[in-house]
Amino acid sequence: MNLSNLVRAAIFSAVAIGLGFMFMLVPNVEFISITVFLSGLTLGFSWGAAVGISSMLIYSSFNPLGSGLIYFTLLLGQILAMATVGMLGAVASKIVKNLSPGYQGILAGIFGFIGTFIYDVATSLAYPISAGYSLKETFAYGLSGVLFTAMHLASNTAIFSIVVPGYLRKIKL
Repeated sequence: MNLSNLVRAAIFSAVAIGLGFMFMLVPNVEFISITVFLSGLTLGFSWGAAVGISSMLIYSSFNPLGSGLIYFTLLLGQILAMATVGMLGAVASKIVKNLSPGYQGILAGIFGFIGTFIYDVATSLAYPISAGYSLKETFAYGLSGVLFTAMHLASNTAIFSIVVPGYLRKIKL
């Protein structure tokens, strides 16, 4: 285990958690995903997943608006989806860093959209499936959150498109 990467992962996690709490009252705008994505982009596959897992576990468990510990299936869905976002960052590092800034923004936005979609599907289906809803009820439950999901997808796509090229300009990978 590389101590330097451990410290960097801890910093990424702390920033993700802090940004999560800072923006928790702003609907559909969150910076946890981009921070976890950047950790994967910078530190690689396993560290990105570890940052996603630890960040979401701490943020969701200690969220004063509703702890994830109350509903374990949802917490598990959040953790697994955020680990996937970190791993997507590692996958993106192979592609995005070699492009011009304009193309970096476009591709980063696509990765942001994909990661957010995975997260929203996992968290939207965690409750109805574990509660024993029928397929029709699960579909209705998922459909009820389409506006929230669309706004979350749009905001994260924009955030990823802006932040990733700027981040890559500032650091040397």
